[in-house]
Amino acid sequence: MEVFNTPNKVIITCNKRLSPYLQQEVKELGFDIVRAFPTGVELKVSVNDTIKLNLNLRTASQILYSLKEFSANNPTELYEELSAIAWEELIQFDGYFSVSSNVDNETISTPLFANVKVKDAIVDRIKDKKGMRPNSGPENNKAVIHLYWKDDRAEIFLDTSGETLAKHGYRKIPGKAPMLEALAASTIIASKWDGVSAFVNPMCGSGTLAIEAALIATNRKPGLLRMNYSFMHFIGYDETVFFQERRLLKDQINKKAAPQIIASDISEEAINVSKMNARTAGVEQLISFEVCDFAETHVPKEGGVILFNPEYGERLGTHTKLEITYKRMGDFMKQECKGYRGYIFTGNPDLAKKIGLRASRRIEFYNGKLDCRLLEYELYEGTREKTKVLYE
Repeated sequence: MEVFNTPNKVIITCNKRLSPYLQQEVKELGFDIVRAFPTGVELKVSVNDTIKLNLNLRTASQILYSLKEFSANNPTELYEELSAIAWEELIQFDGYFSVSSNVDNETISTPLFANVKVKDAIVDRIKDKKGMRPNSGPENNKAVIHLYWKDDRAEIFLDTSGETLAKHGYRKIPGKAPMLEALAASTIIASKWDGVSAFVNPMCGSGTLAIEAALIATNRKPGLLRMNYSFMHFIGYDETVFFQERRLLKDQINKKAAPQIIASDISEEAINVSKMNARTAGVEQLISFEVCDFAETHVPKEGGVILFNPEYGERLGTHTKLEITYKRMGDFMKQECKGYRGYIFTGNPDLAKKIGLRASRRIEFYNGKLDCRLLEYELYEGTREKTKVLYE
């Protein structure tokens, strides 16, 4: 099975509501999208093409290369269909693989049972052909096989990513309630920040938004921080393709980029964590860190984007302390951030009402399972027309 050079159906998954930003990234890399849907996109490319995608995409989760679509009503039929695939041409007989799945079939009470049937079909086939069986287990840091099975429709994939692409590898110390890197990157893309003007991130927590902004501004891609993907563990992998793509990532870094990126937090511990994470990401020198109340954050006069990711409190019922904080954020943006586009990311609509500014856009996101909004505020300086020119 020459999957590395054979174009086939590929599904790139992402978290809900990140699909528009994933589509933008995929198109910018020069790939044609066959189909887009709320949690991903479909392409027709080879496994070698997925290497480029794995290394470059900021908003994706997994990149799945389709091996076979088939009908299966029960575990026995699933096993028989999978046993017909030449697994001995994909997985080393002395190798290791794991299985993940998305299953909705009335004969399956737990996805783990479906995973076992997939594992058994692969192991039995390879043992029959090679006389030895590969090892398997829960770790997804080697070859990963993914099963999609809904009703009687099943599809088996090579998961070319393995560990999720949504984590970008620099956050060794996550901090309190951190925003997932793919979500942070998506909110910055949604803000249409130009990568040149100022980017101000008060209440920065573990620094994810400021770090993602610095990575975007300098065109540093997630693949620079990762040296292990599932595609490396399938038969046919040519490491020269990977290293060629990785060299391109290094060559594409914009070392001249020097936007003013400011990250502040009232917690000295949070700022120390942010600095360590930024150092791991290779962008510490691009970010000015400040320990202060958000209202004392330095805001450059030239204009740009200011983005808050405050606490949301409980979904139902708000805390008086947070109500005051949200009102202060609105006052701060109105008084100190003229000429900026302001953004507040929140999962609490009741608290959002306390901001006291009219949102020009309400961009839908999820943070985990929580329904959230990125609220946009145009903080005009002088006349409306004058400020418009700043962003044309």
